[in-house]
Amino acid sequence: MNHNLEKNNKVFIFGEIVSDATFSHEVYGEGFYEFFVRVMRLSGQADILPVTLSERLIQDGMLEKGKSICALGQFRSYNKIENGRSRLMLTVFVRELLDELPDRNPNSILLSGYICKPPVYRTTPFNREIADVLVAVNRAYNKSDYIPCIAWGRNARFVKNLCVGDKIAVSGRIQSREYQKKLSDTESKTMTAYEVSVSKLAAFDAGEEFDIDSEFDLYSLQNKQDGQTAGMEYQSS
Repeated sequence: MNHNLEKNNKVFIFGEIVSDATFSHEVYGEGFYEFFVRVMRLSGQADILPVTLSERLIQDGMLEKGKSICALGQFRSYNKIENGRSRLMLTVFVRELLDELPDRNPNSILLSGYICKPPVYRTTPFNREIADVLVAVNRAYNKSDYIPCIAWGRNARFVKNLCVGDKIAVSGRIQSREYQKKLSDTESKTMTAYEVSVSKLAAFDAGEEFDIDSEFDLYSLQNKQDGQTAGMEYQSS
């Protein structure tokens, strides 16, 4: 199994499938399906995350609601046209399916990329510090994923001083968050946002040596997987 899949964008999730799988799109004759997975937090709350899976990895019955899924992948973005406007969509793109690892943090992500919008720093009514930052993460074939991240407290104070073009690495979890979008003076719609809730981050120059795995110590599955067999592996882009 290849543990060096594009080190700048790595996700691990373990959760319960909570929706039917629907056909998403086809690339060079290969079909992809989308569904939602409930991933529990330590607090007892849950994040409901969108997941995309190649038909090559699907076995009979594995995508039934209520089944568990344990996977490695990437957090990817794409643009979708809705009502004549482009909307940024996000999904966990599965690269490998694994045997269950119930003792591992069920929701972890590691990203490195470039800040592509000025960070937005603010405080809540309870004086909690928050900073929003959009990170462009390079992918193969000259593509990029644009990942919204949210930092808190000390990390928020650090992020607010960074500039567009600065290179950063972050670790944390993918979270889902509902919000109300105002459509008119009398009508609103409940929407869901997906973002990376940052637990640790670092800024570094593009030219300097920076071992993300050793700095963050988040995504080392080798020891846990030695002697175990991953279900399937998928390496197409």
